[in-house]
Amino acid sequence: MKATGIVRRIDDLGRVVIPKEIRRTMRIREGDPLEIFTDKDGELIFKKYSPIGELSDFAAQICDSLRRSTDGIAAVCDRDSVIAISGGAKRELLDKPVSPQLSEIMDSRNVYRHMNGGSSLPVSTADDKFCLSVAAPVISEGDIMGCVLFITPRGSAPGTEVEHKLAQTVSIFLGKQMES
Repeated sequence: MKATGIVRRIDDLGRVVIPKEIRRTMRIREGDPLEIFTDKDGELIFKKYSPIGELSDFAAQICDSLRRSTDGIAAVCDRDSVIAISGGAKRELLDKPVSPQLSEIMDSRNVYRHMNGGSSLPVSTADDKFCLSVAAPVISEGDIMGCVLFITPRGSAPGTEVEHKLAQTVSIFLGKQMES
């Protein structure tokens, strides 16, 4: 754990303000859930909570099924990082932060499909060898939870209609799973 040197007081309602610099670097947005941990030494630890991260084993199985169905690289991400991937690029993308372009796709709430021509969008800020072929946001109870992705090496053929429909179907299914 790293000390920041920032001290904040608790107000009369028990609230603590997390400084803007920390929220920006940790990609904490207004309304994001935080999980609170305590330890025996009296430390409080705040950790970003990822509801879709709770389904990471399930997401890995879905990615594997999508890969078998399409022979493509399939992934699931939460709002911040890639949490499951199958079919390649695991070392390059698993647990890596999502690109600002992918964040914008999630925020748009629309399914993205790379078509012929134009520039391809990166999956992660940590890698530029792979790009988005299809991205379908996972929405649960009106909140964006993450995205179902098909990924291709940069310069490869764009996503197919089948990948587009599969990503859309799986994103709806994951959204429903998180509601129950």
